[in-house]
Order: sequence, then structure tokens, then C-alpha cells
Amino acid sequence: MKYTLGFIGTGNMGGAVLRAALKAVEPQKAVISNRTAEKSGALASELGCAAGTNSEAAGSRFVFLGVKPQMMGSMLEGIKDVLSQRKEHFVLVTMAAGLTMERIQEMAGGKYPVIRIMPNTPVSVGMGMTLCCASAGVTDKDIAEFKDIMRYSGRIDFIEEKLIDAASALSGCGPAFVYMFIEALSDGAVECGLSRAKAMEYTCQTLIGSASLALESGMHPGALKDAVCSPGGSTIAGVHALEKNGFRNAAMDCVKAAYEKTKELGK
Repeated sequence: MKYTLGFIGTGNMGGAVLRAALKAVEPQKAVISNRTAEKSGALASELGCAAGTNSEAAGSRFVFLGVKPQMMGSMLEGIKDVLSQRKEHFVLVTMAAGLTMERIQEMAGGKYPVIRIMPNTPVSVGMGMTLCCASAGVTDKDIAEFKDIMRYSGRIDFIEEKLIDAASALSGCGPAFVYMFIEALSDGAVECGLSRAKAMEYTCQTLIGSASLALESGMHPGALKDAVCSPGGSTIAGVHALEKNGFRNAAMDCVKAAYEKTKELGK
């Protein structure tokens, strides 16, 4: 077949995954389509891949479905005939929140092999977290090839589909929560006299370093926190302020709210 990758929908998430995938796949082996032809044309020109129609993208080895859940049905309706007439093996890759693999197959009009992914925007810089599950019909070769395509995106983890909504409420929605934390910490530092540029630099590097240490050490975050908190020191005073203002409760509630909304999107 002409294209290895076909991307239907190149918004923030689809575009981020595309950028990561094109570090592993030659751009001329990818075709993208979007509701706005001008947008897909400009992105294709920037990245060196082809701009085409939904039908052309649907003829690829891996067909990435990057449209919103509310638009998935009408989009798949438009490429049903193309999919049904295909003779060679292909895989649909959906990243729509809340829509199960079975539902994607129903809307696509066939029991096609489906890989469901829940990535996050840091995949565009190779630091993402992508959750995956696979339907019947997805072969070991498909998974190996998919992992190779996504190897520059960051971490990839295949889990049971029943867990993917909860996991995506954390890692898929989580960057927004983290950016709010970055902004808040930076605002606090600016109030204390740092320039905005320095406050942002120090905040971001502190989060990167802290997260890396937590992953690599395998230590409980509470133990890592305790190691920074000297008796009667500045850090424990800041921890107290966070606790006083319900930091943990707010963090838990935001993940739970995102999870409940994700389940609604799949109905």
C-alpha cells in the first residue's frame, strides 16, 4: 500500500502523535486529512508528508482516527465503503476518549482490528505517556510495528480496556493539571521577586527532575517528600500551606471529575 500512516484529524492531540510518529516513519509514507483542507495542507507542507482526503488516509496501513468522540460516527460513516473494500490487512488506531474498540467497530461497519490509544500532548517532544489496548484481530506483528512507529513518543503501556478511562483521566488530562500547577508555582515565585522567565525555568526543571527521580528511584512519593522536609524548615511550612488549602483533595477530585466526564463521552 502507498502509505504506512494515515491521519484523519490533526488537532492538538492528533498533531502531537503525528509529529512523534514522523520521527520513526519517513514523511512521504504518511498522508493527513482534516476538516479544514487549508490546515492539513499547511501542516503537511511543514512536516513533508502528503495532504489528502479522509478516504485516502483510510487506505493506509495504520489509520489514525484523531477526531473528537462526538464527530467519530459521521466521519466513519464517510469512509465505511473504503474500509469494506480493502483487501490488505490494516489497523484502525483510535484516540477518542470514552469510545470503546467495539463501538469504533460498530461505527466503522466491520470487525476491523483496532488499537485504542490514549496519548497526551508531551508525545510531541518525546516525553509522553500513551496508554493502549488492542482488539481481536490485532496481531503481534501489528503491535510490534505500532510500537516501532511510536518509539519516539515517550512511554507506551498496553493495559486492559476496562482501565483505560481511569488511566487517561490521569495521564491524558493530566498535562492540563500540571500546567496549572506550573503556572501557580511560577506566580508564587514572581510574587517573591523572581522574573517570570526565571520562575518558569526553575519551576519546569524542578518538576522534570522530581518526576524523573520518582520514576527512577521507585521510592514512595511520601518518602521523597519527607527527604526534602527538614524539621522546622521552609519546605514543611510550604507543605502545611498546601494541606491547609486542600491540595490533595483538589488533585484527587480533578482526576475523578475527568474520569466521570470521559465515561459520559462514551455513551
